[in-house]
Amino acid sequence: MKVTASDYLIYDEGTKSYRESPEQRVRDDVEKHYWLHVGLTIAKDWRLYLMLLPMLLVFLFWRYFPMYELLGCFKVSDEVLPVSQQLFSGFSYFKRLLIAGDALSAEFWRALRNTFLLSFYGLVFGFPVPIILALFFNEVRSNIARSIFQVLTYLPKFMSTVVMTSLITMLVKQGSITTSYGVLSRFLESIHVISHDLAVSGMLNNPAYFRTIYQLSGIWETAGYGSIVYFAAIIAISPTSYEAAQMDGAGKMAQMRYVVLPSILSTIVIMLITRIGSLLSIGYEKVLLLYNANTYVTADVVSTFAQRYGLEGASKGIASAAEMMNNVIGMLLVIGSNTIARKASNVSLY
Repeated sequence: MKVTASDYLIYDEGTKSYRESPEQRVRDDVEKHYWLHVGLTIAKDWRLYLMLLPMLLVFLFWRYFPMYELLGCFKVSDEVLPVSQQLFSGFSYFKRLLIAGDALSAEFWRALRNTFLLSFYGLVFGFPVPIILALFFNEVRSNIARSIFQVLTYLPKFMSTVVMTSLITMLVKQGSITTSYGVLSRFLESIHVISHDLAVSGMLNNPAYFRTIYQLSGIWETAGYGSIVYFAAIIAISPTSYEAAQMDGAGKMAQMRYVVLPSILSTIVIMLITRIGSLLSIGYEKVLLLYNANTYVTADVVSTFAQRYGLEGASKGIASAAEMMNNVIGMLLVIGSNTIARKASNVSLY
């Protein structure tokens, strides 16, 4: 493709010469003084950029600077020397975790499997609940009643993890000579869902019940708060869409199916992509406060595995390698789910 002067200049028949067009003069001025315009914009809205500064510092100190420590995945662990002076060990830590075939490798694969299962169950059973709650809130006609219901469902999100796990432990706690077992355990025993021995020994001490308790408590904690996004999308739907559906004879269920759900589909897809991206990102706090040696087989996840070996086992290289693999897999899940969503529905995160 050849570029000629006529593409940027205008030929003047009177003077038999080329002159610059007004549009091109404006473009040249914008390109020449680009950074000046940027500086003037920042100076004009300096208050907004000042409010942005704390967030940038948080990301800088807690997200970007710690990336330097990822070099520990490829260096020989030495508490005396800094990471930059440690010897390069290649992919030895990753090989120990993935293909060594020893107890450490088996424990890591168990933690990775538990992480995936806990996240997958949370996606299958926990993701639809906020959408259902938002649909329910939309059908409540009394503003006072809706506000009460919303506040009651939002409250668990604002409780700390320690308080939440303490409540869960009290509900299913182990019985003893001086104290009775938890209220939930007593209720489940009364309707013959669990045995008396299981109620007394404690459901949290049984690995078969850990995932169920974890998922139900997670839905209780996050479902109400997660419904805010979907409820905001629902109330933005034009009332004329409901009126047109009613004129066509659509009832409440038909309006939900043909009006509400298609209108909030883009929001659902975006939230699903972000949820899939965090499929292997389970925080260690809640699991650490709920699990014990009896439930390692179903409760131990990658984050608690890394915490145990990084702090208690003094093997930071193993812990860093485990967390890095977890994060890389999460990044690939985000890219994959975003690509599939873009091709399937023309809605994507980026």
